[in-house]
Amino acid sequence: MPKKPLSGLSLPFARPDGSDQAHRHRPTPQKHVADRPFATDPSNTQGFTALGAAGHDQRNQHIRCVVIGGGTGAPMSIRALLSLGVTTSAVVAMADDGGSTGLMRQEARVTPPGDIRKCLAAMAADPEDPLTRAFKMRFSFALNHTLGNLMLAALEDACNSFPEAIDVCERLLSARGHVYPSTLDHVTLSARTADGAVLDGQAIACHSQTALDRVWLKSEQGLQEAIAPYAPAVRAIEEADLVVLGPGSLFTSIIPNLLVPGIVDAIARSRGKVLFVCGLADVQGETSGLSAKEHLEALYRHGMEGLVDYMLVHSDRELRPDAPQDPFGEAAPEQPQGVSRVRISYEDAVAIQKSGPVVVARSLCDSRRPTWHDPQALQDALRGVMTLCRLPLR
Repeated sequence: MPKKPLSGLSLPFARPDGSDQAHRHRPTPQKHVADRPFATDPSNTQGFTALGAAGHDQRNQHIRCVVIGGGTGAPMSIRALLSLGVTTSAVVAMADDGGSTGLMRQEARVTPPGDIRKCLAAMAADPEDPLTRAFKMRFSFALNHTLGNLMLAALEDACNSFPEAIDVCERLLSARGHVYPSTLDHVTLSARTADGAVLDGQAIACHSQTALDRVWLKSEQGLQEAIAPYAPAVRAIEEADLVVLGPGSLFTSIIPNLLVPGIVDAIARSRGKVLFVCGLADVQGETSGLSAKEHLEALYRHGMEGLVDYMLVHSDRELRPDAPQDPFGEAAPEQPQGVSRVRISYEDAVAIQKSGPVVVARSLCDSRRPTWHDPQALQDALRGVMTLCRLPLR
């Protein structure tokens, strides 16, 4: 008997109609850091700003959302949620040891500021405010440090408290939500690849030549059991109506939060639903060749089995039994060299739903930057998930 398209599920795999294409906003090209003494990392601030003034609408602030992640992915969910006017917080991974943050950890033993900085910038009330723009600036003449990293490190020393340093920056930026580290302990990330190699350090693990299989945290004493969760982060998760995992680097930005003892328990106790926003493509190597189903299975291996309610995946095609596996379709934008797309097939989607989560398939890819989520598409998808969660937006 031939298979039929999935239509009797609580949410069918929706086929995007492409009507949002005319509304997609393209980020202003940025010069490379090496070309300018003052530069900012690439972002799609313009695209998210163009979503409108819903973030100033007070009527949706009764809905509480928490984004769990780090890197460049979490700020996308933060900005999309803020554009819907919901109360938004972020719980951020603290295992970063690369770039400016890595240098500061090594030379000054500071609490890693990099991912906190990115989420604070995403929370800023006015992305065009001079202070917000300066906060994001990177100095090629000063070891590529960013002003935000330096401010957080200096404030941590001045206040003798990293949470107080974050609070000061939230006030300076008129942040529209709170950013919480998942732990205040100084931790390092280790990883095992699919072929059994062990890699020490987040910066090394994320550029693995082979997809990762498992990651773990170690405290300065070398024990995971000695790591304590940050209590306000736990409370924010427990009180959330929606917990959003990602998007972002699966093993080095999202999962490190889940490895902090008490974080997964807080998700399990939370009154809200859990959404996993699957990445569009592997850029660095840590998930090279992994399908969307394998991304979810990695979350399961790190404590999330039975806890994910919805999974948002990219597909330009309707997921049917006779459809090709490539979710980007024939007109897919050209991928940069070394970038592999995250695949989703009808069979995998069925298997995902049998394991628990409802699959929400949408066209999410930015037409100009194929490894980035399109702001309007991400906002629309989050709005749809909230409707499914019976969290109607006004």
